Amino acid sequence: MTGSAIGEDASALSAADRSLHRLEYGLNLASGIVIFTLVLLATANIVGRKLFNLPLPGFIDWVEQSMAVFAFAGLAYCQREGGHIRMDIFIQKLHGKKLWFAEILSVLLMLLVTSALIYGTWSHFLRSFDPAAPLWSRDSSIDIGLPLWPAKLVVPMAMALLWLRLALQLWGYSRAFRSGDMNPVAVPLPRSVAQQAASESETVDND
Repeated sequence: MTGSAIGEDASALSAADRSLHRLEYGLNLASGIVIFTLVLLATANIVGRKLFNLPLPGFIDWVEQSMAVFAFAGLAYCQREGGHIRMDIFIQKLHGKKLWFAEILSVLLMLLVTSALIYGTWSHFLRSFDPAAPLWSRDSSIDIGLPLWPAKLVVPMAMALLWLRLALQLWGYSRAFRSGDMNPVAVPLPRSVAQQAASESETVDND
């Protein structure tokens, strides 16, 4: 998708968008920190193995646990910025209410899929975590016995946040469809390939 500019105004929709974005930004930052931490752990594991014959215990277990964070925690942030890959060949030919109607259909479909994923991943988490069971009998990793339920809980939580983002975007597109506004708030505005390239060029120049 080539949209990333997010319009703002004084409406309740825009206020909700900014509030949710703060949470999305925090989780996206946490994903980056997790990735950086894994890089440090991988370095320590390699150095320890090569120089001292002391690999980091449970390194694979920690990597497996962390993957849930950096794979899912940034989904809603990416959706707000219009960063998910999609086919724009048809959408780019639409304008006005036709464009917003197509976006409404797309978001509705994503809401249905996300709702199903929330249900499935939450059920998967519940099978892994039983408060009545002793800690040692719960689902855990093979090497050092890390409990798996925290990583499995991350997925439905990230999906729930994505659901909220999609609901806000449905609100934004519906409002634009009713009013015919060409610059709606709280949704990624479509940009041409040339505009996207110019924006990326400005980013490089500023760096």
